[in-house]
Amino acid sequence: MKRKSDEDSRQDMNSENTNFFQGDEQEAPLPGQQRGDVEANRPHSTAQTPKNHGVNAEGTALEEDLNAGAPDELVEPEQPLPRVSLADLPDWLRARAQEIGWNELRDVQAMTIPYVRARRDLMVQAKTGSGKTGAYLLPMLEALDPALAACQALVLVPTRELALQVHTEATRLAGGTGIRAVAVYGGVGYGAQLDALRRGAHIVVGTPGRLLDHLKRGSLQLDDVRYLILDEADRMLSMGFYPDMRELRKSLPSERASYMFSATFPANVLRLAREFLRDPGFLSLSRDAVYVASTEHVYYEVPALDKDRILVRLIEIENPSAAIVFCNTKQRVNYVATVLQRFGYDADQLTADLSQSEREGVLRRLREGRLRFLVATDLAGRGIDISHLSHVFQYEVPEDPEAYIHRAGRTGRSGGAGTVISLVSYAELADFNRIMRQYGIPAEKRPLPSEEEVMAIVEQRVTALLEAKLRDRDPLQLERMRRFVGLARRLAEAEEELDVIAMLIDDYYQETLHKVPVPESAAAPEAAAPRRKQRPSSPKSVHRRRRGRGEGRSH
Repeated sequence: MKRKSDEDSRQDMNSENTNFFQGDEQEAPLPGQQRGDVEANRPHSTAQTPKNHGVNAEGTALEEDLNAGAPDELVEPEQPLPRVSLADLPDWLRARAQEIGWNELRDVQAMTIPYVRARRDLMVQAKTGSGKTGAYLLPMLEALDPALAACQALVLVPTRELALQVHTEATRLAGGTGIRAVAVYGGVGYGAQLDALRRGAHIVVGTPGRLLDHLKRGSLQLDDVRYLILDEADRMLSMGFYPDMRELRKSLPSERASYMFSATFPANVLRLAREFLRDPGFLSLSRDAVYVASTEHVYYEVPALDKDRILVRLIEIENPSAAIVFCNTKQRVNYVATVLQRFGYDADQLTADLSQSEREGVLRRLREGRLRFLVATDLAGRGIDISHLSHVFQYEVPEDPEAYIHRAGRTGRSGGAGTVISLVSYAELADFNRIMRQYGIPAEKRPLPSEEEVMAIVEQRVTALLEAKLRDRDPLQLERMRRFVGLARRLAEAEEELDVIAMLIDDYYQETLHKVPVPESAAAPEAAAPRRKQRPSSPKSVHRRRRGRGEGRSH
């Protein structure tokens, strides 16, 4: 029996002033989701807990069925190092940690510190709030030389908020040692950052774009960098920072220890590790969190009548290079495509009503990168094989459980990374959970982003884009541009003229949003095959063991 959609009563969009960033975000409690064994042959969906986290040149995880019943497992590099405790830190560092309320090390800190001390490159799977900042700050503070007033540790982060957070923790822990930290990020003036860099900063924390600005100005030198940290690497890629990161890497000394922290390790993050890390190990502390895969599965509980608004918010946050949005009916396909088009996105639709030539024309545009969003039904979307699709959005839960697998299989192809995002209404929740259990898919529930969260990300992304554009101007272009500084100042000072500036920024953002740089090998994974023997970033074989109850507390 066909499930009736609880969106059928939604009226057609008939107002140009509809605000798609606002809407009811009330949440209902989610019943506990059960997790089954992962189906080894599930097409293009490899979210599995690997027995061996070795990764080949394409970034594909070696597979193993989930170890059912293991309450808590630890995945470590081969030749694992023993964990440490707060008592193993130097007296002065232990005292500083206790002064700021760290009475014991958290698990990620206890397990990561030995590898940083040993200068063994490492990929660490850790989410926000796990204590990862202390995992790299504590051992680095032991090793830095206060007498050398130069950047000895470089920490790359995706946002100014994280830059300020890491800077605050570093300053608190380094109090009284003479070790100085500075945070550099876009969207603010250079003055305070230049002053801090001139005084000599031992730890420099920043967003890639602003770090590159300082490097080109000569206010930052990286010759003495001993430690490189990539914090929240997956988010840095989604923010579009890859070109700046690649440019920064050219100025880094080869003799350094490098560490990558990321919530997930899809193929594009693994390729990033191959560029920045040397023969890294892999560390993850939780069986449920181990996620080295080509396809990530995420879902949001969404009020049915707000799905259009939430879809736009998620697109803004995820910033997909190209995506398919699946709907259950032709009417819904037409509606969603219209929403995206009227919001300014490059979108088209694919249904069974199209002629063969029309279908081929739409797919050709998508394949050639001239179409960013395709909205389609399951029947029309079957058989699409386009390697650069980064996302699949499921606007509605499929009526046929097998359709979920076919939808998910449109992304993460040819060794690429992919994300499947499902918008699940309360009426669809039971069906969605049933599909997840049937195929053993470990889908992650995420909270709905607020308008403020979306705008914070958009503002930082557009700031990075504009600063990168300014950085690439030659002297003649700069001279021509400066003719308008006076006009820009007058517009900014007049309240009624702010809309003019906002319009220009919005136009630029809409024109450039679809250009999402990713590591070159992710765009052409077949080119990486000849390098398979080298595997410079493939994590070493791992050692897996169960943690005993007394081996540390996760908090």
